Amino acid sequence: MPEDNTSLSRQVELKATRKLEAQRSGEPNAWSGLGMFGMVGWSIAIPTVGGALLGAWLDSHHAKGYSWTLALLVAGLVVGCATAWHWVSDQNPTAAPPARDDDE
Repeated sequence: MPEDNTSLSRQVELKATRKLEAQRSGEPNAWSGLGMFGMVGWSIAIPTVGGALLGAWLDSHHAKGYSWTLALLVAGLVVGCATAWHWVSDQNPTAAPPARDDDE
């Protein structure tokens, strides 16, 4: 039985080492891409829907000559897109535009 425990512990150690190396390398995989896709979607959807709901409430309680719903929906969309842009740029600092060569 001691051989089985040694074999199992060796397998666990190898898998843990591989996982740590993958985390350190920072190379994206399918799951990280899917997670980023979901994060971007939610960071845009929540402020947009929240703005629309707040605008609908304002329209029903404080009717004016303009639409609060439309105005706050657009404002929520802008805030959500800015949040997603900021989050994606923080996640991938290598995506910055390349520096210009002054020699050309």
